[in-house]
Amino acid sequence: MHHSDFVHLHLHTEYSLLDGAIGLDNLIKKAIDLKMPAVAVTDHGNLFSALDFYLKAVKAGIKPIIGCEIYVAPGSRFEKTAPAGQNDEASYHLILLARNKHGYKNLVKLVTSAYLEGFYYKPRIDKELLKAHSEGLIGLSACLGGEIPSLLIQNRYEDAKKTALEYERIFGKDHFYLELQDNGIPEQEIVNRELLKLTKDTGIAVVATNDCHYLDMKDHKSHDALLCIQTGKTVSEPKRLRFSSETFYMKTPDEMKKAFSHVPEAISNTVKIAELCNLELELGKYHLPHFPVPEGYTRESFMAELARKGLEQRFTEIEAVRRQGSVDRAAYQARLESEIQMIDKMGFAGYFLIVSDFIRYAKEHGIPVGPGRGSAAGSLVAYSLRITDLDPLPYNLLFERFLNPERISMPDIDVDFCQDRRDEVIRYVTEKYGQDHVTQIITYGTMLAKGVIRDVGRVLDIPYSDVDKVAKLVPNTLGITLDKAMEQEPRLKEICQKEPRMAELMEIARALEGQVRHASKHAAGVVISQEPLTEYLPLFKTPKDEIT
Repeated sequence: MHHSDFVHLHLHTEYSLLDGAIGLDNLIKKAIDLKMPAVAVTDHGNLFSALDFYLKAVKAGIKPIIGCEIYVAPGSRFEKTAPAGQNDEASYHLILLARNKHGYKNLVKLVTSAYLEGFYYKPRIDKELLKAHSEGLIGLSACLGGEIPSLLIQNRYEDAKKTALEYERIFGKDHFYLELQDNGIPEQEIVNRELLKLTKDTGIAVVATNDCHYLDMKDHKSHDALLCIQTGKTVSEPKRLRFSSETFYMKTPDEMKKAFSHVPEAISNTVKIAELCNLELELGKYHLPHFPVPEGYTRESFMAELARKGLEQRFTEIEAVRRQGSVDRAAYQARLESEIQMIDKMGFAGYFLIVSDFIRYAKEHGIPVGPGRGSAAGSLVAYSLRITDLDPLPYNLLFERFLNPERISMPDIDVDFCQDRRDEVIRYVTEKYGQDHVTQIITYGTMLAKGVIRDVGRVLDIPYSDVDKVAKLVPNTLGITLDKAMEQEPRLKEICQKEPRMAELMEIARALEGQVRHASKHAAGVVISQEPLTEYLPLFKTPKDEIT
């Protein structure tokens, strides 16, 4: 297959919350259509889509370049004020791309610190942090919100030059580029001219990007509505955030080449950068937390001893229940030993110790815990360690349903804690394994059929009562989509045929339906890691919550 000789290196998916409108599946499809050998994702301040994008791209045979458009504080990330004359957000944009695993780990650490330490309007890092974590990364000078373009717009050429050389020092030679864009914005044309002068003066190379926020030119209208949902404005308001042109789509290589025919190296450098980025993520390995065991024990021997002692205690309970005589202890002991062996062989002794430890804590502190459900009820070890309260033997429950030696996969023990006090259990675990080893899981709210109609209606300035009528016509079935609603409810179709405003509303709503709207905390999941979490994954914190 002949590959195109241009690669998009600056692109926002729907995970640039309410700012980008590109879905990952559509992105991959379009990259295939345009014969792109690689494509980068650089969402604002976060790495929400990184893993999903990586898996989808690899599967499609396209090289994934994981990046981020980060916010750099002008001074220290700990200073939470805007300097005089500086944009009110007190940050500059900068594009980072991971060249390798080391670069990805640095990106993870930068993005995490931006949320946990530097947050002020936006998640921010500073140059001190960047210097410490620049290895394995490529930097691009970003859009008009970047530090170098900002200085050039202010007519401060010498300062811009100094800053460009500073970034080159941070990233290393050939790992920092001046970013040219062709978007029809008058300031951008001034900046491009000056950047070309800078490249002559400093020898820092240029690269062409398109700051993509939506896939096709026709999507600019729905993207504009998305921005209004983000800012709480209506489309007709004069002084609102809007993209000044309709060019922020995923342009074809030919369109890009035409726009930059006067600087062909800006195009060929995109391929050069794509070739430098070779990130392979190691997936499917387990990193169980270190459970502390007493002197002289291994995790295996400690778990085995607790399970054997626990079974002895269970015998007295079982015998008390079955007044009609004794229990076949030998059968229980044989089953227990075979389970212990299997758990050891699969390397999961630590897992059982961790789970039984926090369940013991909950029970000792009177926090209600469920009796266990799901396949874990088939384990006598789980019963002996009081992880579950079900004796599997009378019911012939199979251990193999729970752990299958043929296919090593993590044991799944469903634990129900009383919701009013589950925070206490999380606190216990956090103190035991360390703040930087325990986190809750993120979840993403999406725009669903009814909600998206209301959101779009608001920004189009359609009276609430009219919008409400349309939203109420959408059936209340789970998983309903606007297309299905149109099929099932003739009145919806009718309204759209009769009223052009409603037709526009539905058109935009259908374009935005299913898009990610915000990030929040998942109700159940808690993650405990072996090494500090940022060795594996980026962390996020909302400014409102103190929860990581």
